[in-house]
Amino acid sequence: MREFTDQELIRRDKAVKLQEMGIDPFGNKFDRTAYNKEIKDKYKDIEHDEFENINDEFVVAGRIMFIRKMGKASFFSIQDKTDKMQIYISINDVGEEVYNLFKSADIGDIVGVRGRVMKTKTGEITLKCLEYTHLVKALRPLPEKFHGLTDIEERYRRRYVDLIMNNDSKRVAFLRPKIIRCIQNFMDGRGFVEVETPVLTTLLTGASARPFVTHHNTQDLDMYLRIALELPLKRLLVGGMEAVYEIGRVFRNEGMDPKHNPEFTLMEAYLAYSNLEGMMEMTESMYKTIAKEVFGKYTFNWYGNEIDLSKDFKRISMVDAIKEVTGIDFSKEISVNDALKLASEHDIVVEEHQKNVGHIINLFFEKYVEETLIQPTFLYGHPVEISPLTKKNPKDPRFVDRFELFIGGKEFANAYTELNDPIDQLDRFKNQLNERELGNDEANDIDMDFIEALEYGMPPAGGIGYGIDRLCMLFTETESIRDVILFPTMKNRN
Repeated sequence: MREFTDQELIRRDKAVKLQEMGIDPFGNKFDRTAYNKEIKDKYKDIEHDEFENINDEFVVAGRIMFIRKMGKASFFSIQDKTDKMQIYISINDVGEEVYNLFKSADIGDIVGVRGRVMKTKTGEITLKCLEYTHLVKALRPLPEKFHGLTDIEERYRRRYVDLIMNNDSKRVAFLRPKIIRCIQNFMDGRGFVEVETPVLTTLLTGASARPFVTHHNTQDLDMYLRIALELPLKRLLVGGMEAVYEIGRVFRNEGMDPKHNPEFTLMEAYLAYSNLEGMMEMTESMYKTIAKEVFGKYTFNWYGNEIDLSKDFKRISMVDAIKEVTGIDFSKEISVNDALKLASEHDIVVEEHQKNVGHIINLFFEKYVEETLIQPTFLYGHPVEISPLTKKNPKDPRFVDRFELFIGGKEFANAYTELNDPIDQLDRFKNQLNERELGNDEANDIDMDFIEALEYGMPPAGGIGYGIDRLCMLFTETESIRDVILFPTMKNRN
């Protein structure tokens, strides 16, 4: 057990004294009639002198964030989920007993106030306290007013304190669900149905990633936490649902950095009888809808770049993008040996399982192009070797009908004209197993049930996956994934 600080001991003693007075230190139900922001918005344009004829009363509740105790009258402010509100309290209005109760309060305590709206001479909307109710005694002091949590790790670990002290954290916390609700409304409006698929799976499929492994005791069976949503959703296309999406957590046993968290939110959507073009149109429309409906603007500052979502998103093939930067034309036929030679000349390290033309093209893209795609760009035409679940391009089977959306030099979405040929799909799965034998521990398993589903016939379809956390980072103009996930994965305290 840790030792209490002097402040904590004083606060605990105050909690005992409240009990002795017949007051529950940790409160009960409290009925409020308004939130701070709506009161301030309602009266902000009314002049000071006009309040002489206004007798409107409101009941509010919140956490004390500031106290200026004086003799027989004091000011304090309380913070609710919307804003802060200044309170004026006088012994003449509430009586000596209640005023003394207030004077025993500390910053961080939660209280309720019934008061009459007024405006101070400095122009601040204030409630004149007519009734004061203690609700919750805070046993720990908040961080210093002007510093808050200066340790970034502690901000994320103690998110509850961060939300109290940091208005920007609170802003992001409330914006994220608005963004997700906007996405849901957009998808629903296009005839999609939101579904749920299993989190636990016995196969590693749908993406290239290392999994988290768990164990089902009753079945004595090792299982994975899902790394993607793809194959169950495509089974629903076989079943005739035609337009489905899921927003859900996925889990990848990988590193942590400002762009990655092992547990993150993914949205995948699949539309029967669509294709890559359909996914591009839907994606561009969705981003512009979020910008307009949630934020009322189309430009966002992210990583120092002014991102403009109002214009048509650029479209370019991977090989053309590489050619623009390096002058190398991978659209022409090239042998593996020649590709390896080019990689060596450009100081690109090629692992054993990457010794094919497709992987080398992707390595060139990652080194020379990816970080240059600042404005919204649909990059399409990926090599077949790095896209095991995607339909081949009918004009050039070395490449597939796939695109990634890049903004600010970072990937935001991954889309396909879906592979629905069970024979081709089985061959792709087998190639993945060969890569695993060569050292690729992120290669997919063979999902024979999915092959069987395809054999019943899956309609031609477009499919896409969106990283919801990164999408929220762009729209909230934050630069760390930990800022948009309320409870990111953290190391244990030492």
